[in-house]
Amino acid sequence: MAANAELVLKPSHADMVRILVVDDDELFRESLQQNLIDSGFDSWAFGDGPAVLAFLEDGNRADLILLDWRMPGMSGIELLRKLRSDGHDVPVIFLTALSDQMYEEAALIGGAVDFVEKSRSYTILKRRIELIMNGPKSNPAEGAILQDNEGQIIAGPLILHPQIGRADWDGHRLSLTLTEFRIVNLLVNHSGRDVRYREIYDLVRGEGFIAGMGEQGYRANVRAFIKRIRQKFREVDNGFDRIENYPGFGYRWRIDP
Repeated sequence: MAANAELVLKPSHADMVRILVVDDDELFRESLQQNLIDSGFDSWAFGDGPAVLAFLEDGNRADLILLDWRMPGMSGIELLRKLRSDGHDVPVIFLTALSDQMYEEAALIGGAVDFVEKSRSYTILKRRIELIMNGPKSNPAEGAILQDNEGQIIAGPLILHPQIGRADWDGHRLSLTLTEFRIVNLLVNHSGRDVRYREIYDLVRGEGFIAGMGEQGYRANVRAFIKRIRQKFREVDNGFDRIENYPGFGYRWRIDP
């Protein structure tokens, strides 16, 4: 077993989801690990990248890795690249205080499945973990989407005005650009199913348009659009969480029953 691994609780079932926490901040690392254990996960914690590599080389499994970006010696992105070059396809979520879009794009292009700012609550992180481990689902969402006589689309607190490209959330006007409005409109009108990254990108740039780094570079572009859209919703509702991500697939608009 890797010397730097910190096992706080042994799993009681072989099928427990095993999550590795990799962060040089001991206080943050231990706090997050304990939250994961309290949530029913089998959690192991590491202070650096080489310890994780040694752990996996010993034949130990990992179902998910929560990875910090800035660490001494081997950075998070360097560890991710090493994992991929060694053939480890375990999903990786970056947890970092670095909120600049360039870091997010580099992480996603490098093979990470998600990028979460450390300032976000554990509840949100846990939801992201559950979405990744459970995979995309296509069951129709419960909750009605209505269209009135004036053509307005009503989905819970959201009202879309397609004729003028305007959106209101819980009575507050949203400062969406026309492109952002079109993306929200697409997600809402397909509530109950997952909308692929490519489908969203085709809406923005036109079918078959290629941009970004590599064949899948368009995904980083879509993530940037979604990030800005979420920020604008949170300007009027800090708890907004209706746009759900299904890593490796796309997004879905969730309607609460």
